[in-house]
Amino acid sequence: MRRPEGFDEPDAPEPAETAPGRRRRRRRRRRRDDDPDSTGPLAVVGGAQPSRPSGRAAPEASEVSEPRSSSWRDRLAGVAGASPSLRDRLPGGLRAGASGPDASEATSTGATSTGATSTGATGASEPPRIVAPDGTAAEAKARVVAARRQARRATSERRRVERVEVRRFTRRSRHRRATLVSLGAVVLLLVASVAVAVFSPLLSLRTIRVEGTERVDASAVQAALDGQLGTPLALIDFDEVTDELAAFPLIASYVTETAPPHTLVVRIQERQPVATVAAGDGFELVDPAGVVVQSLDARQEGVPLVDVGGAALDGPAYRSVAEVLLALPVTLRSTVDTVTASTTDDVTLQLTSGERVVWGSADQSAKKAQVLAGLIADQARRDPGASVEYDVSAPDNGIIRTR
Repeated sequence: MRRPEGFDEPDAPEPAETAPGRRRRRRRRRRRDDDPDSTGPLAVVGGAQPSRPSGRAAPEASEVSEPRSSSWRDRLAGVAGASPSLRDRLPGGLRAGASGPDASEATSTGATSTGATSTGATGASEPPRIVAPDGTAAEAKARVVAARRQARRATSERRRVERVEVRRFTRRSRHRRATLVSLGAVVLLLVASVAVAVFSPLLSLRTIRVEGTERVDASAVQAALDGQLGTPLALIDFDEVTDELAAFPLIASYVTETAPPHTLVVRIQERQPVATVAAGDGFELVDPAGVVVQSLDARQEGVPLVDVGGAALDGPAYRSVAEVLLALPVTLRSTVDTVTASTTDDVTLQLTSGERVVWGSADQSAKKAQVLAGLIADQARRDPGASVEYDVSAPDNGIIRTR
């Protein structure tokens, strides 16, 4: 609500007083209202001025004397006297209480001004009124029913949307929960499987199977590895297995494989002899590394006899001979009777058919073996009964000499 111009904002309400205090305040107010000197004349701006003694200048129009009373009615009347527009807006009772030359004018025009002011203030401050629509009672009832139906429809739609949202969020949370449960179950299953495989006696070693042995005793290999029996397959000590199998010189290599639930498979690759070496009254089969594979009382057929002039089997002369024998095809190697070599560059082969082969060093042994096979085939076509010597020490120029 808009306040009139010059109207002071009322003070905040004071705290409640007791009955004696209220009585004392009323007595002070009554004495102040009855005192004729408590209110003095106020100068009215724009109104009729009171008569003043001659020889004294009239006050300026903008000057207003201060009220001498603290009564709110007197102060309000003084403000109304100073402002004609505000005076016209005040109710008749307040204008009647104003002192000064314009008091009678305010009293005479109080009714008209009060009515105009009250109408303007009411029109400006009252809230807008809701005017009931025209129509009969049936139409009003129909409108009420339609409004209720629309409210129920809106409520039903809101509930439907809420149910859809609840289902959507519930489905999402349910799927998320199902995914987490599935992942947890998979992880738990993996952990349980690993635990069973590593620590459970259900997968312990009970059988050792040895494969690929001819010269090596398989039962001896099993007896050497029986210390692993009762150990879970995942905890088998393969370093210990390597140490146990190293005691068998005929084993060139091996491969282990676990076959759940209780079996360890050991596949052995034995050393294969490529030469025979005289040893006292007997013979020894040796592999390309010079390791004795087997000791024999008599020479074994199909394995060439090697003579390196008393040099060690791990020396350069024997390594050169072993490289030459490995370069020969299997069919040609089986026709070699003896091999002699005092150094790495004078390897000589003696065939079972009586021919002699000057090989030289072990360099380009694969090419020399191809040249030797060609020379033997050519000599067999021309004169198979002649005694000849084949020289392949220079593989680019193979030579056949007649002896």
